[in-house]
Amino acid sequence: MGFFDFFSSKKNQEALDKGVEKTKENVFSKLTKIVLGKSSVDEEVLDQLEEVLISSDVGVNTTLRIIKRIEERVKRDKYVGTDQLNQVLREEIAALLTENGTSDQQFDLPADKKPYVIMVVGVNGVGKTTTIGKLAWRFKQDGKKVMLGAADTFRAAAVDQLRIWSERVGVSMVSQGMGADPASVAFDTLKSAVAQGADVVIIDTAGRLHNKVGLMNELSKIRNVMSKVVADAPHEILLVLDASTGQNAVEQAKQFTAATEVNALALTKLDGTAKGGVVIGISDQFRIPVKYIGVGEGIEHLQPFNRKAFVDSLFSNN
Repeated sequence: MGFFDFFSSKKNQEALDKGVEKTKENVFSKLTKIVLGKSSVDEEVLDQLEEVLISSDVGVNTTLRIIKRIEERVKRDKYVGTDQLNQVLREEIAALLTENGTSDQQFDLPADKKPYVIMVVGVNGVGKTTTIGKLAWRFKQDGKKVMLGAADTFRAAAVDQLRIWSERVGVSMVSQGMGADPASVAFDTLKSAVAQGADVVIIDTAGRLHNKVGLMNELSKIRNVMSKVVADAPHEILLVLDASTGQNAVEQAKQFTAATEVNALALTKLDGTAKGGVVIGISDQFRIPVKYIGVGEGIEHLQPFNRKAFVDSLFSNN
């Protein structure tokens, strides 16, 4: 079964349901209270719903857009019962994400990009190295030849952690050790990948935000040297964010998108937080595809983001 086809399996749907369980419990306990004694969705219900969504880290602007959509729905349909609220939420949030360009991530790697180069960015502690390891495993499961590049040379532990993952997954890794020039590591990795016929290259980068100018210069240098080996590399700049940090993840997204051309997002640690609404907020605010979500510690618990499945799981009443 292909990497992007596995999402529909019962096992992975159960993992998704379990991964958003804390957020779902948080949302439903509050939704139950706001509809108590109410038969229809009125202004008071909408005001309290706004508070529920914001407290789940959906974000103020996205919450206001959702509330506006529900208001229009109530006006159009004349009457929306409180028993319909979950279904209305599911439909309107899914529609909002669709209109903003968020699609279900169920596509294979482009056939004309070999090797397909992914540069991974994000601060320390968000699960960046773990995400790289799980991605490498998934691609290998799909029959792809994968190579890792240890360009986070700021910390010796980062190189060691990536090596552990490369050995665990059984993929090649290029490194030069702590203190080496990150761009040089990226260059060598791509040279090796091309020579060995790799399908996918995943480059780790330093997880620090010392200042925007320094970060921008470093990431730009890495990108420039990679493009000398593979003309349009990197094809994907994947920003890894920790969903459990809520609005801090939004702030990190702001800083990294200002520093480099991020075109994909991965949200980790959804299973450990009641702030899973941040996935909706970030999808809407940055108009950058959420490509992967982490719903557990297992190697198989990194899933491609499926907009409909996520919203259904979060707002289903079973």
